[in-house]
Amino acid sequence: MSIAVNVSAGEFRSNDFVASVSATLSECGLDPHYLELELSEGVLMDDAEFTAALLKDLKAMGVHLAVDDFGSGSSSLSYLRKFPIDVLKIDRSFVKQITADSDDWTIVAAIIYKGKSLKQTVVSEGIETPEQRAYLQSRRCEEGQGYLFSKPVSVAQFAALLQNGLREPAIR
Repeated sequence: MSIAVNVSAGEFRSNDFVASVSATLSECGLDPHYLELELSEGVLMDDAEFTAALLKDLKAMGVHLAVDDFGSGSSSLSYLRKFPIDVLKIDRSFVKQITADSDDWTIVAAIIYKGKSLKQTVVSEGIETPEQRAYLQSRRCEEGQGYLFSKPVSVAQFAALLQNGLREPAIR
């Protein structure tokens, strides 16, 4: 099971970010392939050369990289091609309206297609209803997160979920 960690702009821009990630992985004994770092579009777009070099170093370690809240910022096809991104996470603001707003479902379908074409995993954020899940599955978005699957839980509750598993599959 992998673990996803949101990275702030300040953390990402620090001089020792890659070394810090490496040290933390060593301290925890976590294989880098099980770590996914989530970066916002804004973080990626600020100083593209610096970003590309940092992402290359992280990928060389084996870390997976995700664009969090995709579509909410300066979405650009060029950085999806330029940066070694593994995962696109569709912003929940689009998912929220997909069953009611034709513009949002068109955008979501385009993001899914774009991600799949670039061989990236596409994750929909903010899934709250079975209808949203069904729509996303019909568009080949196999991964999602949101209140439909679980409300936020405490550390103890999360540990119990890891030990006992879910009572039923989150996505069918």
